[in-house]
Amino acid sequence: MKLGDNLATARRKAGLTQEQVAEKLGISRQTVSKWELDETLPDIRQAKSLSALYHLTLDELVDFDLEQKEIEEAIARIRPETEKKVDWTAMWGQRYPVLLSYPDTVDQTSYREGLTALLQKLRTDYQYGEEDAFLVLKDILGKIWAEKQA
Repeated sequence: MKLGDNLATARRKAGLTQEQVAEKLGISRQTVSKWELDETLPDIRQAKSLSALYHLTLDELVDFDLEQKEIEEAIARIRPETEKKVDWTAMWGQRYPVLLSYPDTVDQTSYREGLTALLQKLRTDYQYGEEDAFLVLKDILGKIWAEKQA
């Protein structure tokens, strides 16, 4: 996404018109329009004012991704009681079908012993609770995956 698209999306998400942004920043509506069309760029002071106006950090404004922001906000709003009701495997399985099919093909018992030992080691060595140990192990696996993708 281009900076102009980021600016327009952030402005709309903040519920503001180009005129309102222009008025608050003491500039013309045409200037806001040119930013959003990638014809010109806001200077650093204007960008900082925009980030404050849109309730975003400067980094978020430059790399603004509405879909990512909405997902992050939705996750933050999930209550623990609701989270327990969600079948996360089924949800993620819609995107990654292997999560639904591997139980029929993978001998899970051969992996359980090793994984259980790793979880126990995390609990013993670092005094993590059971859930935290699972999260740490999941995060370690996620980082291994990310490194292989880089």
